[in-house]
Amino acid sequence: MKVNKPKFWDFKKPNYVSYFLLPFTLPLIINNFFLSLKKNLKYKNIKTICVGNIYVGGTAKTPLTIKLNEILKKLNFKTATIKKFYSNQIDEQKLLERKSNLYCKKKRVDALKNALDDNIDIAIFDDGLQDAYFNYDLSFVCFNNINWIGNGFLIPSGPLREKLKNIYKYDAIFLNGNEEDNSEIKKSIKKISANMKIFETYYKPINIHKFNIEDNYLIFSGIGSPNSFKKTLLKYNFKIIKEIIFPDHYQYKKKDIEKIKLLAIDLKATIITTEKDYVKIARESLNKINFLGIDLVIKNEDELITFIKSKI
Repeated sequence: MKVNKPKFWDFKKPNYVSYFLLPFTLPLIINNFFLSLKKNLKYKNIKTICVGNIYVGGTAKTPLTIKLNEILKKLNFKTATIKKFYSNQIDEQKLLERKSNLYCKKKRVDALKNALDDNIDIAIFDDGLQDAYFNYDLSFVCFNNINWIGNGFLIPSGPLREKLKNIYKYDAIFLNGNEEDNSEIKKSIKKISANMKIFETYYKPINIHKFNIEDNYLIFSGIGSPNSFKKTLLKYNFKIIKEIIFPDHYQYKKKDIEKIKLLAIDLKATIITTEKDYVKIARESLNKINFLGIDLVIKNEDELITFIKSKI
């Protein structure tokens, strides 16, 4: 059963629970050490880009993967996305399948081999930054600029898969969010790696014309960063009177949607969710459910294109 991540993970400072759990981070530290000793493979006939994270969940990896795919297609590359199959991540797999040429296998290497057979120029990996099997041509680390690194501790004391100081190993960082001031985050990054490339993005609704801003809205989501979804709506003056949060990748049951619809009737509210949640809902339950379509806008996109061209 999926559960929400612990709230203390995103405290600005570790609390007593974080310190109590510190000994349990040792297996992850040991595992990361041995992964660093492995020799990764690089394929000659295909370029690989990894969009990953060190913070668990909610860093906009999938929207960025889709955006990079769009950019590279416009540059006349034959592209594909690669996602390791997880039964609890059907939402992301469906989105990638709808918006890109997706290869999804239980092993990433098998997906990449299929892409090679189809003469793909560039394969973009959604996740897999810590996969020791690959030596990517480009590796991007995503952060949500609201959560940043949470309390800064490793799992299970905090939300990090590896220590922040390890970002020097990667090629660039993306700060994804809603146009917050990222100056302090940038300072933290530059202290670790002075020459690190940093790209900033924000969410832009693409179907806002379909909604009446005068309505009251009930919103629900099962994503890694529900606060980003809510902030986007508030930025565009949606009147949110009720918010329901489910665990990330939550698989909706018919009774869940029925309860949401009944509550919306009681509140005289219009229902809105994310596209990632919308694709998981059974077709017969989609009536009266709306989703906010978003585009991930890269502020310095021309600079990113130049950067990618220099690497591949």
